[in-house]
Amino acid sequence: MATDSELIIRAFELERLRGNFGVTATTPPEFLVSLHTLFQVLMSVVSARIEGNRTTIYEAIRAISEPDPSEGQREVDNIQKAMSFIDQMDPEGPLTHAIVRELHRISVDNLTREGDPNPGKYRGVDVEISKADHLPPSHLQVHAEMSDWLDFANRSLPTSQHMLHVAIAHHRFLWIHPFRNGNGRVSRLLSYAMLRRHGFVSPIGLRAVNPTAVFGNDRDGYYAALAAADNLTNQGTVEWCTFFVRGIHTDLERLSKLQDFDFVQNSLVGPAIDRLVASGGASLSEAYALRIAMQKILVRAGDLQPAFPGTASQRSIAIRGLLEKNLLAQERPGGRTYHLNLLGGRLGPLLVRQLDDLGYLPHILKDDAG
Repeated sequence: MATDSELIIRAFELERLRGNFGVTATTPPEFLVSLHTLFQVLMSVVSARIEGNRTTIYEAIRAISEPDPSEGQREVDNIQKAMSFIDQMDPEGPLTHAIVRELHRISVDNLTREGDPNPGKYRGVDVEISKADHLPPSHLQVHAEMSDWLDFANRSLPTSQHMLHVAIAHHRFLWIHPFRNGNGRVSRLLSYAMLRRHGFVSPIGLRAVNPTAVFGNDRDGYYAALAAADNLTNQGTVEWCTFFVRGIHTDLERLSKLQDFDFVQNSLVGPAIDRLVASGGASLSEAYALRIAMQKILVRAGDLQPAFPGTASQRSIAIRGLLEKNLLAQERPGGRTYHLNLLGGRLGPLLVRQLDDLGYLPHILKDDAG
């Protein structure tokens, strides 16, 4: 009963958080887009890490500007591509067999260790799940089971049941185990798609919450809670749903803070700039310029005069230095308006370290930030 009560309380609290999301947001869309990209990278690394991939956050961020051909990075890239595929979908449209198979195809594309012999196709053989008591249904039943799963996933339900809907669908997908490999990655992608369909998006259409962070916070707890639900009893299902809802609640509480631009400047980006100076990645005058860009969002050369006094030519040279370090970026190619490049140069990894200090980094990535 206590577990059941926690489930109900957290489910209702989640609805309050969702209702408030974006209502009083002061963080400019430009910053939200950059933070969205950063969290997309983080969650892709988490999803791959759950499967045993050892690609670090910093390697993944560096690969944004310096392509990495390794298989580990390809797996992370594939997950990001699949997440982008979902972001481009109509959030109110139904999930289909074609969408599920396409997410699988993208996820395992060009992979060996974590690939699948039949990308984008349901398994044609019976399988066993390593270190699990549950035996998935015969391959002869997979298509019918997935049709039933899609009927369930596409149901229109009251708002109060949305989170339980996603949690149960996530477990049931893994219970079916429709592919030979890649089921974990696809299940997490589908959970994100369902959350998006249920309205868990920011005011500018970017993801507000990603269930992958929940699983990355407690990988062992994730597998244990899933296993508890494998017998399809009410008790096991409640245990799994409580784990899922508890994690989403915690994650949305943290993400809600990113709507507050004062918090973003003073607790996240500002301290990252301080770390940049301390590490020798920027001079004090360059840091001053970055802070001006942080506050104004878009700047021209004249806006940076307090940081770079002197002639216009000297200021142009200083700005060019920030562009070469990937700390500033042009609003458009050849333009003379600039913005802070949150993922460029050495600032991106330092933002990650700051996120870790703030408790935003899933536990599974803790070793990366050491």
